[in-house]
Amino acid sequence: MDPFTMIATGVGAAAAVVAAPAVIAAAGFTAGGIAAGSIASSMMSAAAVANGGGVVAGSVVAVLQSAGAAGLSVAGQAAVGAVGAALGAAASMASNGTA
Repeated sequence: MDPFTMIATGVGAAAAVVAAPAVIAAAGFTAGGIAAGSIASSMMSAAAVANGGGVVAGSVVAVLQSAGAAGLSVAGQAAVGAVGAALGAAASMASNGTA
C-alpha cells in the first residue's frame, strides 16, 4: 500500500468516528428521543408497522436511538472507523489509479 493510501485510510477512519455522532443526531436520533418529522421518525414508524406496533430490541432503529442517546460504544466506534478506513483507502486507490 502506498503512503498516500495509508494516510487516506487513517484520515477516513478518524473522520468517520468524529462525524458519526453529528450524522446520527442530524438524522433525528437525539438524547431526548426521536425528533418529530425526521428520518429517524420515518424509520421508527416503518419498523413499528412492520412489527405489529413496536420497535424490536436490537433493530437498526433501536441501535441508532441508543447511539443517539448515549453515544457510540467502543465496538460502535470500531465499526464506524473500519468503514471510514475502507472508504478512505478506496477513494485514495481510485484517485491514483491503483484500484
